[in-house]
Amino acid sequence: MNFPTLKNDIFLRALMREPVPYTPIWMMRQAGRYLPEYRETRARAGSFMGLAQNREYACEVTLQPLHRYDLDAAILFSDILTIPHAMGLGLDFVEGEGPRFAHPVRNEDDVRKLTVPDMGKLQYVFDAVTLIRKELDGRVPLIGFAGSPWTIACYMVEGQGSSDYRLIKSMMYARPELVHQILKVNAEATVQYLNAQIQAGAQAVMIFDSWGGVLADGAFQEFSLAYTRQVVEGLVREREGRKVPVIVFTKGGALWAEEIAAVGCDAMGLDWTASLGQTRKRVNDSVALQGNLDPNVLFAPEAGIRAQVRRVIDDFGPVGNGGHVFNLGHGISRFTPPEAVLALVDEVHTYSRRMHTE
Repeated sequence: MNFPTLKNDIFLRALMREPVPYTPIWMMRQAGRYLPEYRETRARAGSFMGLAQNREYACEVTLQPLHRYDLDAAILFSDILTIPHAMGLGLDFVEGEGPRFAHPVRNEDDVRKLTVPDMGKLQYVFDAVTLIRKELDGRVPLIGFAGSPWTIACYMVEGQGSSDYRLIKSMMYARPELVHQILKVNAEATVQYLNAQIQAGAQAVMIFDSWGGVLADGAFQEFSLAYTRQVVEGLVREREGRKVPVIVFTKGGALWAEEIAAVGCDAMGLDWTASLGQTRKRVNDSVALQGNLDPNVLFAPEAGIRAQVRRVIDDFGPVGNGGHVFNLGHGISRFTPPEAVLALVDEVHTYSRRMHTE
């Protein structure tokens, strides 16, 4: 498939730790509820799944933030729970409560029934990727994504989001073999899913290990990191004549930075509790770093937003042969004023250009 020539590849170059004229920026959940145009599109779609499963709607909301802001990458509008939904767990989104599964995985019989889903059930995602690539017209690269096997397992067992992860951790400590079986199926499914996104046109992929940081040391390596490594090792790493970078983001994972960097990814995402500069030294520029502004900074006055942007860029330090992709330390809040994002993007580009020329 022939896609339009990429005009702005600074995001991809930063991920590969190549020289760039400024620090690129995109935001986790940049297509979402903080934008009034997103809310209008979702209302037309009728539901979150109606939005995600319609390639035209998914394309529309993916492009919405790029119409407002000078972002350096687009990210596919979808959800990390599409894989277990395709497994038959019955995903639904309850307004104000988030995702819920009608058929959570709670016992040995449930685990035994789990299989890697037919990727044809996820064709709506791949169709959206291809359409978005065409509609982007080479403006910026498109990021595909998936949840980590562990994070997906948390939702599958809990049946929804959790504050204490009691059910998944109880199973992990009492019947670890069951959790390993879930993770094995999830890892294989995630490899197939991300590779299909790459085949459809994704130019970089990100693995969201959103709940890896809730695990104890030792358990993290066994139940989260080992399966993230399996996914990374199974991915297609070159497409359309160039490298397809892989980003791994473990929220709360900075204490394991060296181990995460060693799984074979090209970049590591960091939340706002980590120091970019200290982490950069610890991993010895072996991977690019992505992050890591506290999303709540965007509720500050403009001068405060700009000051915090400069602090993050200064914390990363001299560019040299290292790569930095500016991002939030987690997803943007639904209550964020859209004009705050305008100041954020402008300051990242303006300040980093000055830094890159000094």
